[in-house]
Amino acid sequence: MSALFIFGILLVLMLTGMPISISLGLTVLSFLFTMTQVPLESVALKLFSGIEKFEIMAIPFFILAGNFLTHGGVARRMMDFATSMVGHWYGGLALAGVMACALFAAVSGSSPATVVAIGSILLPGMIKAGFPMKFGAGPSASSSRPRSSWSCTR
Repeated sequence: MSALFIFGILLVLMLTGMPISISLGLTVLSFLFTMTQVPLESVALKLFSGIEKFEIMAIPFFILAGNFLTHGGVARRMMDFATSMVGHWYGGLALAGVMACALFAAVSGSSPATVVAIGSILLPGMIKAGFPMKFGAGPSASSSRPRSSWSCTR
């Protein structure tokens, strides 16, 4: 019964157009307040203790660093360099995107920052060149993993 209540509230909130994060939060809060005896103070304490983790704060800062590198022109120069290296081959724009992602991931060390930086340049360029949007998102999303982590798995 409680599972139907949770999924029903979540479905109704998402169908109204509310963002998923807010829908999930309101669903959990409504379940806690109507079907359990959890005090409000413990919910607030858990909420604020969850954002104190420094590991979680690294992701937004890596994305911010990727934005700095993008707006500073570093990502554009890396993309131009990669295009000059492999752009003349068949599928050269996608290959250049993979090479630029490898270079940028080596510099930044972060997959989200690489997707933000190179993807914001690569995707519009590939769509302008006539590639489908799904194909254009593939090279930057799949090749943004930092190369130093591959050496541990091979």
